[in-house]
Amino acid sequence: MSEPQVESSNPVEIPESAGSQSRTDSNSIVSAGSQKMEGDNMELQGNDDMAAPVEIPIKSGGAYVGIFMFCVMIAFGGFISGWDTGTIGGFLAHPDYLRRFGSRHTDGEYYFSYVRTGLIVSIFNIGGLLGCIFLGDVANKIGRKMALVVTAVIYMIGLIIQIASINKWYQYFIGRIISGVGVGAMSIFSPMLLTEVAPRHLRGTLGSMYQLMCTCGIFLGDCTNYGTKSYSNSVQWRVPLGLGFAWALIMIAAMFFVPESPRYLMDVGKVEEAKRSIGISNKVSADDPGVQAEIDLIAANIEAERAEGTASWAELFSPKGKMVHRLFMCCVIQSLQQLTGCNYFFYYGTTIFKAVGLTDTYQTAIVFGIVNFASTFVALYVVDRFGRRACLMWGAAAMVCCFVVFASVGVKRLYPDGKKMPASKGAGDCMICFSCFFIFSFACTWAPIAWVVAAENFPLRIKAKGMALANSCNWLWNFLISFFTTFITGAIGFCYGYVFMGCMVFAWFFVFFVVPETKGLTLDEVNEMWQEGTLAWKSTSWVPASRRGADYDADAMQHDDKPMYKRIFSRN
Repeated sequence: MSEPQVESSNPVEIPESAGSQSRTDSNSIVSAGSQKMEGDNMELQGNDDMAAPVEIPIKSGGAYVGIFMFCVMIAFGGFISGWDTGTIGGFLAHPDYLRRFGSRHTDGEYYFSYVRTGLIVSIFNIGGLLGCIFLGDVANKIGRKMALVVTAVIYMIGLIIQIASINKWYQYFIGRIISGVGVGAMSIFSPMLLTEVAPRHLRGTLGSMYQLMCTCGIFLGDCTNYGTKSYSNSVQWRVPLGLGFAWALIMIAAMFFVPESPRYLMDVGKVEEAKRSIGISNKVSADDPGVQAEIDLIAANIEAERAEGTASWAELFSPKGKMVHRLFMCCVIQSLQQLTGCNYFFYYGTTIFKAVGLTDTYQTAIVFGIVNFASTFVALYVVDRFGRRACLMWGAAAMVCCFVVFASVGVKRLYPDGKKMPASKGAGDCMICFSCFFIFSFACTWAPIAWVVAAENFPLRIKAKGMALANSCNWLWNFLISFFTTFITGAIGFCYGYVFMGCMVFAWFFVFFVVPETKGLTLDEVNEMWQEGTLAWKSTSWVPASRRGADYDADAMQHDDKPMYKRIFSRN
């Protein structure tokens, strides 16, 4: 894949009118305008006559309605992904879909084999993986907005092939791969643009909009399946696919209204447009001193990155700047998001709960969709209120508890008289209840924050490549789980829940020891924190170099001689 050429052809002018730059011991460039939100009263390091850092004023919540709506439009890539997740599970139960694309027993009954079920559901995720790898750099060449337009068009081409399928499952199969390519690339560009246009103090909240729209798509997809189930012809599945066109067209139209990434605009030398973009996002004039300070910081970091040369794929695996550590962390976090077991419920929810005697499994899917969608609104509050680390650890602990109950009841109490006898209604109700608790815990924490973490922790020059590999891990595990779940549940039943429980135990410790806290930091300050080698469990106390007091001990952030148990139970 060819490298972006913009880095060397558009020199960035660094104004001196606001926000002087300083270089840390680790050679990361920071602006006097950068600051940590929580420490507004700390003294600046240096001379007493140093000017106070210039910052963009924070306004009341109502002032940000405009950028909130812009982020909803940008996050429509998540809605399209969720729409597929919500509809495909219902398609498998539609009689017309089964007759056209299923196999046939000798007695004339149609069915989906484990292999075909896994392929139809999961091949979309292989397309997503390919989209991440081969289209991940498009945003650096044509901009974030145009990249989203291109991916929406690719998605629509895949829809045409699927809708045109008559009775050849492999034609439908090819259409799902192509649609998946478009949606996989969207999973990079939407979170990327969200985190780059969102105001600093709202970045976690607005970055979570991708997952909110994903849950909205799942919910409306479930509702559409319920509405078309009474038909006996191809309306059952072609109408939901046709509606996908509407969502893609809405997203394409929205890109003509939303602001472009100021970091991309600075990278291609469009300084004035970058100022306007920051001004629109923060509801201030493009001439505001805080905007100029932000521009200075971005420009300085771009120049520093260009001095290091063109970003290559190999650089992601270099220890320089902790790049390989960042890649490892983001890849594992994205993998663990799937290993929570979330899609075990979303893809196979209608099938799972036939086992507990529910007469209308579509209604169960809608209940799951409602819980998932509503819970993600909670995430919009907690991600910037309590931080990434706390939310991920509490979410992992809560999901462990849910899987203990779900799996244990499924194994020991669901079929008290054997699987050939009727299931216990009380045990089934308990499993549904804890499934909802699980979805609540997942939607509040791991569902949105995994995307935020992947979008926050790479520097601009290599962000597209880093996010491509990290998000590819998400799509890969999505494929593996959706493909092999039918085989695994057929072999071990509800013991499958213990597998996900073990993954969440690992996730808790991984977050504690590896994932740093980025709440309240600018993206450039996140880069500075990584370059200084701050320990993850001490990162909540880290302060940018531009506003450290004389008594701040930077070395203490990089070392810890406490025993492991004291590290876990100590705040610092």
